[in-house]
Amino acid sequence: MTHLHRRARPSGPRLASLVAGVALALAASLPGAGALAQEAGGPPPAPILSGRDRFHPVLARNGMVSSQEALASTVGRDILAAGGNAVDAAVATGFALAVTLPRAGNLGGGGFMMIHMAGADGAAGETHALDYRELAPAGASRDMFLDEEGNADSNKSRYTGLAIGVPGTVAGLAAAHERFGSGRFTLGELIAPAIALAREGFPVSDDLAGSLKRVHERLSKDADAAAIFYKEDGGFYRTGEILRQPQLAASLERIAREGISGFYAGPVAEAVATRVAAAGGSMSVEDLASYEAKWRAPVTGNYRGYEIASMPPPSSGGVHIVEILNMLEPHDVAASGFGSAKTMHLMAEAMKRAYADRSEYLGDPDFVDVPVRGLTSKDYAARRMADFDPERAAAASEIRPGDPAPYESNETTHFSVIDKDGNAVSNTYTLNFSYGVGMVAPGTGILLNNELDDFSAKPGVPNAYGLIGGDANAVAPRKRPLSSMSPTLVFRDGRPVIATGSPGGSRIITTTLQVILNVVDHGMNIAEASAAPRMHHQWLPDEIRIEEGFSPDTLKLLEGMGHTIAEKATMGSTQSVMVVPGGLAGAADPRRQGSLATGY
Repeated sequence: MTHLHRRARPSGPRLASLVAGVALALAASLPGAGALAQEAGGPPPAPILSGRDRFHPVLARNGMVSSQEALASTVGRDILAAGGNAVDAAVATGFALAVTLPRAGNLGGGGFMMIHMAGADGAAGETHALDYRELAPAGASRDMFLDEEGNADSNKSRYTGLAIGVPGTVAGLAAAHERFGSGRFTLGELIAPAIALAREGFPVSDDLAGSLKRVHERLSKDADAAAIFYKEDGGFYRTGEILRQPQLAASLERIAREGISGFYAGPVAEAVATRVAAAGGSMSVEDLASYEAKWRAPVTGNYRGYEIASMPPPSSGGVHIVEILNMLEPHDVAASGFGSAKTMHLMAEAMKRAYADRSEYLGDPDFVDVPVRGLTSKDYAARRMADFDPERAAAASEIRPGDPAPYESNETTHFSVIDKDGNAVSNTYTLNFSYGVGMVAPGTGILLNNELDDFSAKPGVPNAYGLIGGDANAVAPRKRPLSSMSPTLVFRDGRPVIATGSPGGSRIITTTLQVILNVVDHGMNIAEASAAPRMHHQWLPDEIRIEEGFSPDTLKLLEGMGHTIAEKATMGSTQSVMVVPGGLAGAADPRRQGSLATGY
């Protein structure tokens, strides 16, 4: 069973606009995901508003934003409606989330952005990958997370100043705006809605109130964080009460006036470095001043006639989404069906092999040679699956990292945007844990990340998400830690069809993958694809993790094949936008309260 949260009923002009949009869709009989699958040889087409569907997407003609927090989605939509493009809207949404979704939206973290800019006069356009991942300060060392006996010390890598990476978010959002913004808005104008939300405040949602209660023990240890997120008497904010963040507003105003130097130099940078040092870290103002976001070549692949573009290393997401799709493509997943034992067995075995490769080969490409071309080769995928047994699960101990050399020739939040011109943005960014390291740089209102836990503290020892890493992801000065963040764009004939991605730590890759499979192979509309129950296998631990909702009979069949089944909490919070004839369809994952897809 999938649990849905209630959203406020639209009224006035918004309601009229929504009704008009749905009427337009009905009148035009807009085809949905099923029609796209049919073009690629998949299942029969289904209308986007079908009596067979349990979930329906939000429809709009001109632009769509989907994010994990409704106020931030509305900020992005309003930028689109005012003439901004998808990048303008993404930048405004990113800054707004730093205010309204403080556990993951951020200034003090980092992430990755996929951008597609449509070509003129119907041309296909260009796709770009922006890496604004946090990086280790110059004073970092390979063994800094080990204790006196040489064992990995998780407290050091998660809850001290050593865990804090040099933040990249402000540099990343500014770089996207500078290169691909429409030119209709200055950076300061795109930050203005976030400033207003921070200074004037906003009503605390059920989701925010609950999350602040859950992290009280950790956040209340930091005096600056406690002063922001709890009342003067130490009490909790209740749903509907107004949360104001004047120090964060001042920091945003400084960035709006001064650009990235308002964050990476001057009082804000000094406050960040001071707080990190006080917590035992080595970050300096020079580390902050020298930070640069990097433009990289996207990882690309092809699956059943669709082109996939996703994030390259230091994200492992794009490589392994393409690798898993390559392993699945020779099999008729549509015929075996969603949620069948045959399909889930195949997916689990492909996932195992990809995550085994992740443990060995992936790291910061500025420091290690990552065999991207080999790992994403269809020939390599065929070799990896050569020992696949359709009737039996291979034990994780039987699967080792492959050899891609001969084929050479993740608490996070995501948002997606597509505009009326076909420009598209898929962005995932994070503080790592919920509310990051739980520390605020004094006087700034800025929460800091604990992203350096994503390094391999000691090769072969799992991180907080159970992921095994090797030497390729060892700590080094000025190095970016490996990530599972997977902002992804899906194309048909060079034009965007889907923008999607998710939070979820190690499950990000498989969550994003399943949205793609649900659309392309199983003919679901984007809302159905987002709501369908999910599974995950990451090689170690050797188990298929599932959400509630799969048939008990299917699970028994899988156990009979040798799989261990572990039903646990829901996975991810996908935020997706899909292009359909005549407009756009958006879907905010129902797994998280407060998310919203909205368009105009």
